[in-house]
Amino acid sequence: MHGGGLELALVLLLAAVVAVPIFKKFGLGAVLGYLAAGVVLGPHVLGFVQDADRILNAAEIGVVMLLFLIGLELSPSRLMVMRKPVFGGGTVQVLLSASVLGGLLLMYHFHWKSALVVGTALALSSTAVGLQLLSEHKALNSDYGRFGFAILLFQDLIAIPLLAAIPLLGGVKNETLTWQDAAIALGVLAAVIVLGRPVLRRLFAVVARTRMPEVFTATALLVVLGTAWLMTEAGLSASLGAFVAGVLLADSEFRHEIEAQIEPFKGLLLGLFFIAVGMGIDLKRVAAEPEVIAAGVAILLAVKFSILVGLGLAARMSLRSALMLGSVLWLGGEFAFVVFNEAERALLLGRINHDRLVAIVSLSMAITPLLLLALQRVLQLKPAHAAPERAPDETLKEAGAQRPQVMIAGMGRFGQIVARLLTAQRIPYVALEADPDTVEDMRRFGSQLYYGDPTRPELLRSAGAEHIRVFVMAMDDPDTNLRAVRLVRRLYPDAKILARARNRQHAWKLMDMSAEPFREVFGSSLEASERVLTALGIPAHVAQAHVQRFREHDEQLLKAQHLVYDDEAAVMQTSRDARADLMHLFEADVEEAEFKREGNGE
Repeated sequence: MHGGGLELALVLLLAAVVAVPIFKKFGLGAVLGYLAAGVVLGPHVLGFVQDADRILNAAEIGVVMLLFLIGLELSPSRLMVMRKPVFGGGTVQVLLSASVLGGLLLMYHFHWKSALVVGTALALSSTAVGLQLLSEHKALNSDYGRFGFAILLFQDLIAIPLLAAIPLLGGVKNETLTWQDAAIALGVLAAVIVLGRPVLRRLFAVVARTRMPEVFTATALLVVLGTAWLMTEAGLSASLGAFVAGVLLADSEFRHEIEAQIEPFKGLLLGLFFIAVGMGIDLKRVAAEPEVIAAGVAILLAVKFSILVGLGLAARMSLRSALMLGSVLWLGGEFAFVVFNEAERALLLGRINHDRLVAIVSLSMAITPLLLLALQRVLQLKPAHAAPERAPDETLKEAGAQRPQVMIAGMGRFGQIVARLLTAQRIPYVALEADPDTVEDMRRFGSQLYYGDPTRPELLRSAGAEHIRVFVMAMDDPDTNLRAVRLVRRLYPDAKILARARNRQHAWKLMDMSAEPFREVFGSSLEASERVLTALGIPAHVAQAHVQRFREHDEQLLKAQHLVYDDEAAVMQTSRDARADLMHLFEADVEEAEFKREGNGE
């Protein structure tokens, strides 16, 4: 394409808008749609884009944002719990895969240095494709999903020394890793870990008080890209930097708001990344050597699949989970492209073998979504009484904490009472509050709540609203309350909604949306009324009965008026009728009490 950036952006967006819905409609997934769009737009088919590497480099920001969001899901304590599957399972997978694949490359007349670098690169799987597939199939919290993520995390860590080893093995002058470089890299990483948490939380607290969503979005993007850039300058991985920043913010009160702000950018840039990968598939090379490329793809998938399945079974997974683990991570990874380029520059890899390996990895990424779908259909044919899935490790199982089933939106006086009662019962909940000062104050007292506006659908999704059974809408402002209830009812129609109501009119509007209203001063007013009666000498049990009778009557009146609340005359008439009924009701109670006293000779 010879036009400017605007034309290129339009073509890429149009391709995504057309391809992804079509592939999703046929059950093939979004990843395959993006890859197919990239193949069609790339230099080997329509030729709309000639420089796919430039787009790939820009689109890698999507992978950076993906790792940041993953870090947000993992608090430091949870990450420590996962150390066994990360460093145990990840180490075994990389060592075995690299050894087998490197040995096969030696048989293919590769030099041992080249075989070592390429074999290790092929042992790494695509973080972007793997996690996207797990997300599409809602398997991120399954046993194989958690174990697969642990392996991918270790692969991201091992990629750093691999890149550092390439110039050493290639003997490239002035490009060897020095002790000074290593010290700088470790120093920057330590500084980010030690200073990042307090600095970032303070930064977001200051920005949140501006009450300007666009500034908060800009700050979130600045943190992600800034940390990635800092790590890159220190010689580390940009993805690692973003992941560390996410982990440091995982326990902060701004976690869900940050995730809601970053998620749209991550999705769009990841789609662009997959399109760029598709553009890099050299169809001419595939057509020129179909047997070699096909054999390479088959060997890569078979070796990694076998090792991953064995690793899953060794981790006490069911056979189905082990097979799914293998089918998600058997592909090559995007980091292999970087390794191949560096190996070619260090004279460890010739141009022909470079092109072959890029085609093999690209095709493995392209066909994995299809193979995963095929395997799932085969596994669905198994009997329904198959053995239940188990977590691969007890510590990993503990890492997936119980998801809250209650959400409290608004932590003022009303919401705090609900939260305290749930805490006393050890019932987990997630709480949202749009006032940063309230969030800061309550966090000082140990309350677990998050900053954010519950009227935004992306924030609800980030806070795990799909798992919530009971929503407690306790915002003070009636309009905000109604907007939030309307949103929840639209997105989660089966959820139960308990809502704070300012008055009867507010309660009726909530009832229109099948929410159960709780008038904010009704209960306390009834308690005060009961105390008034006892202060006047009425026995406590009689006063309690009168108040309960009044509560039932008023709640019936509320429901009756709800049917006609848009007709003022009808509401007034209903109120007059109810007042008369209430007077007769209590007159009957008084007469009955007097009759009992006379019968007792009082």
